[in-house]
Amino acid sequence: MGRILVLFQSNSGNTARMAEMVAEGARQVDGVEVRLLGVDQATADDLKWCDGIALGSPTNLGCVSWKMKKWWDEVAAPVWMEVDGKIGCAFSSSGGWGGGSEIACQALMNILINFGFLVFGLTDYTGRKMTAHYGAVCGGEPRTDGEQEACRRIGRRLAEWVAVYVDGRMDQHPLRQTYPREAQL
Repeated sequence: MGRILVLFQSNSGNTARMAEMVAEGARQVDGVEVRLLGVDQATADDLKWCDGIALGSPTNLGCVSWKMKKWWDEVAAPVWMEVDGKIGCAFSSSGGWGGGSEIACQALMNILINFGFLVFGLTDYTGRKMTAHYGAVCGGEPRTDGEQEACRRIGRRLAEWVAVYVDGRMDQHPLRQTYPREAQL
């Protein structure tokens, strides 16, 4: 059974809401166990436990929050060489569109890459002009169907990749799925 950690930090609750939807999406794949934890709760053992991680942070000055960065610097650093080869993705909420959420997702993926994670984005369109190429992003809270589906889809895709690469379940490969990969406009 694949194991997914949705690890997030949230200031206003927007990123926490995104995290809930990411976890909901991961649970759409049968046989996957999901933990949803904030950085104030998560331990290095949670990181070692997971096969895949969805990492979420509010966008602060176009980057990750200091609490998220501190978690990786202090909590995760001791297990740095023990998590190599896991799968990861990112999500972020900013104060508004153009607030730097995609840059924050890239910074989150840079953290994951430095820990040896394999990272991905989505080609799927979850709404009109709504993609998660660098991760699920929102300006504020996820209000629209497309924003909410982007959160769910990134979680589902993470669970699919974990099912394929960790559990050997080729039936879960994203290209073998029947859900629409392009939103009906």
